[in-house]
Amino acid sequence: MRKLLLLIFFPVTVVSQNTIGLPSSINYSRQAYGGGLQNWDVAQDKNGLIYIANNEGLLSFDGKNWLLYPLPNRTIVHSIATGDNYRIYVGGQDELGYFEPGLNGRLQYHSLVDLLPAADRSFGDVWDIAFFEGQVFFRSPLSIFRFTKNKVAVYRAASEWAFMGACNNKLYAHDYRRGLLQLTNDEWKPTALKSTLPLNDAVTALLPLTKDSIFIATLKNGLFIFHENKIAKLPFANSPLFENERIYSATQINNEWLALATNNGGVYIIDHKGAIIQRFSKAEGLQNNNVLSVFSDNQSNLWLGLDTGIDFIAYNSAIKNINPPFQDGSGYAATIFKNRLYIGTSNGLFSVVLQPINDLSFSKGTFEWVTGTKGQAWSLQQINNRLYLGHHDGAFLIKENEAVNIAATPGYWKFLPVPNATNATGMLAGTYKGITYYPLAETGPGAGVDKPEFSETSRFVALDKTGNIWVSHPYHGVYKIKEGVNGSSSTTIYTKKKGLPSTLNNHIYKIKNEVVAATENGVYEYIPSADRFAPSAYYHKLIGNQSIRYLQEDAAGNIWFISERKLGVIDFTGKAPAVIMIPELTGKMLSGFEIIYPFNEHNIFLGGEKGFFHINYTKYKKNSIPLQIQIRSVRIISKTDSLLFGGYFAGVNSQQVQNASGIPQINFKWKTIRFEYSSPVFGNQNNLEYSFRLQGFENNWSGWIKRTDKEFTNLPPGDYQFEVKVRSNLGNESAPSVYAFTINAPWYLTTTAKIGYLLLALAIVYGIYKWQHRKFKIQQAKHEEEQKRLLYIHELERAKTASELITLRNEKLEAEINFKNSELASSAMHLVKKGELLSKIKGELGQVMKSVENPQTTGELKKMIKTVSEDDKMDMEWEKFSKHFDRVHGDFIVALKEKHPTVTPNELKLSAYLRMNLSTKEIAQLMNISVRGVEISRYRLRKKLQISSSINLFDYLINI
Repeated sequence: MRKLLLLIFFPVTVVSQNTIGLPSSINYSRQAYGGGLQNWDVAQDKNGLIYIANNEGLLSFDGKNWLLYPLPNRTIVHSIATGDNYRIYVGGQDELGYFEPGLNGRLQYHSLVDLLPAADRSFGDVWDIAFFEGQVFFRSPLSIFRFTKNKVAVYRAASEWAFMGACNNKLYAHDYRRGLLQLTNDEWKPTALKSTLPLNDAVTALLPLTKDSIFIATLKNGLFIFHENKIAKLPFANSPLFENERIYSATQINNEWLALATNNGGVYIIDHKGAIIQRFSKAEGLQNNNVLSVFSDNQSNLWLGLDTGIDFIAYNSAIKNINPPFQDGSGYAATIFKNRLYIGTSNGLFSVVLQPINDLSFSKGTFEWVTGTKGQAWSLQQINNRLYLGHHDGAFLIKENEAVNIAATPGYWKFLPVPNATNATGMLAGTYKGITYYPLAETGPGAGVDKPEFSETSRFVALDKTGNIWVSHPYHGVYKIKEGVNGSSSTTIYTKKKGLPSTLNNHIYKIKNEVVAATENGVYEYIPSADRFAPSAYYHKLIGNQSIRYLQEDAAGNIWFISERKLGVIDFTGKAPAVIMIPELTGKMLSGFEIIYPFNEHNIFLGGEKGFFHINYTKYKKNSIPLQIQIRSVRIISKTDSLLFGGYFAGVNSQQVQNASGIPQINFKWKTIRFEYSSPVFGNQNNLEYSFRLQGFENNWSGWIKRTDKEFTNLPPGDYQFEVKVRSNLGNESAPSVYAFTINAPWYLTTTAKIGYLLLALAIVYGIYKWQHRKFKIQQAKHEEEQKRLLYIHELERAKTASELITLRNEKLEAEINFKNSELASSAMHLVKKGELLSKIKGELGQVMKSVENPQTTGELKKMIKTVSEDDKMDMEWEKFSKHFDRVHGDFIVALKEKHPTVTPNELKLSAYLRMNLSTKEIAQLMNISVRGVEISRYRLRKKLQISSSINLFDYLINI
């Protein structure tokens, strides 16, 4: 007991200084979370979700989305608690009850007020909720209510209940008249035989110190300790500060540290001796200093319920911010020298004394400005146990908090020791106008000597193993300065022609004792034998061909790099090199003036747009939070939006696994189904990536993406299972969260409809069978009758066949005769044409004979005329033709004469030729007349036959 009191009561000095490094915080305004201004209490369930008692109801947060659940009477929620019975208990004004998931997985409120006696239902605000021995207790100023299943017990206050809470497996309450009480055998009994606890000051928190010792926080009188039935004031040197600040709430961060939420001072982090470790207020990034509640979540981060808003402090983060107060200068350089941290910024050089601890971000102190360094402090370099500063105004030697100018020429970028930092005989300085060499002696640097014939600005400088100086200019290329004899030197420029991917944006570094170039297309290495650069196969295998702006090697051999404002490290501490990205700092580094100072594995300093970032790299790799992912909502969408699933498969603290009986059946008319999911990794959402698949539609996992929602449209009917998983930037991966659902087919594709279709088809087949059977019977009867009739006819036809055979033979003979007649008619027609031709020749010969006077010629012509006349028997030929024509054309000429007796022989010829469908020209040749004569003859024939103009002459003749 005495040792414990000595440990606790040992006075400490009041420490007003904060740690130099502070974790980042996230401010959630009321517009962000969609609730009221004030936030009174914070709780967390076993699945990691955060719940906050808000002026407008219960708030829940899953790391991505806020949801608000108002109470039925719309009152303020002042208290909240999650217990093992899978519910979220809340207390408001004249209202108490619990939220639990409904059938659709959305939280629904159930009031317990109806279980209270009628006289106790006007109880005011419920300020505390506690769980004890499987029972739930609600504390209002006038009464404490105990609920056991559906029974309630009421404990009325002697004066006023000021506090209630469970600690070390006991339930305590504070009454202004009776003091601190403990529930024993269903009675509230005094806890301490001796107590200095003020009766008129409310207890605000009970926190376990040991198994039998408790910290007590009060509103106005600071901190007390309860041990061995005695309550005593803690004699901290900081007690007056806490008494003045008014402690609203407190929580335990770990076994050694506590967080106190105060009315005007923000949040204090203290140890068990009352020493202030850190303080968070508006100056450190909070929205305001009035903190109503504080809560440490399962990742050891802090949630603050403020008078206006909600703040999250990534207290367990391995990344801290370091910034001299009220400076906000960009971070250009950092080093630790003689137990001081020096940081160079756009506002000058600052330093702070460090404590001997592993994580230097927890060192306490205030940064001091180093005299004479206002302006851009570009670089810091330790050489021969001296610290040199490269500055816009020149080169300086730093002696504690004073800068001694060693070169007044403006513009010094950096320094390089020659040959090494601990035993250097000289140093190279990269300046605005080239390279300067300084010889070093025990007393310090001598006069600088500029490298001749080289005047490029030299911010990026490296020295290779053979003593060559390498300089890169982001817009001109890479230079190699080779030392010659007698102090001479030669310069070679390397651009795209010398293997680099471009002349622009090349940065030269010395990594693992080799000169390499960080380029827009990855890391390139120098090939001495070819005197050119080439892509490095080794680095390409690790980080590919992404654009690299900065490289830095740490003491463990890890290679830190910056690519497109993203920070990563090639870690060599494992069995094989591994690339670890640190997305928390993406976009927060100072672009164009990147700087990484890896002091050791616990302290990596990185220049930012405002000050520096500190990374405890060892802790960062160990901060492997077990990942879990939850499907937070499922909505179906057509013309309207409907919530299918609200985020809970079971009770609040249960493992969230879908029950087979809870698989929903979705009507096919819903065109779109939308899933929202999240992982409750607070403050590190940028570190997470998600992969999903929809089994039944696509069985392969998707690529890793940042989005926390997915939609599927126009899914066909069937059974589906949506699965999603999450991984961190360290490669940790969660088990998948699963949501199964069924899309019902339209009625015409359901199993019932298909059975109906089958039955209908069977009925149709049976009907067709019956119809065909009946038809067959009828046809069989008809067939038998027809067979009888056919047999009778057959007998008749047998007798008839003999006579028909004779007839057929006669018809065949007649057909043959007709065919022959047709041929004769054609021949006659030929003879007619021939006769006409001979007549024409005879006439023309007669004309020729008249004109010839030679008797001998005349005699010859007469012989010819005689020869032609022997064949001129046209009339006789026509008679033959007409007979054969009538045979072929069914006595056409005879019929025409009978119908039109006035027709002349020439008109008969014309009619015959027209019936044969001869052309006008052919008819003119046969009749030995002109084409015009044929037309006139046709006209006269039409008139004689008395045919109207509407009737075709050929059609008329063909019908005779």
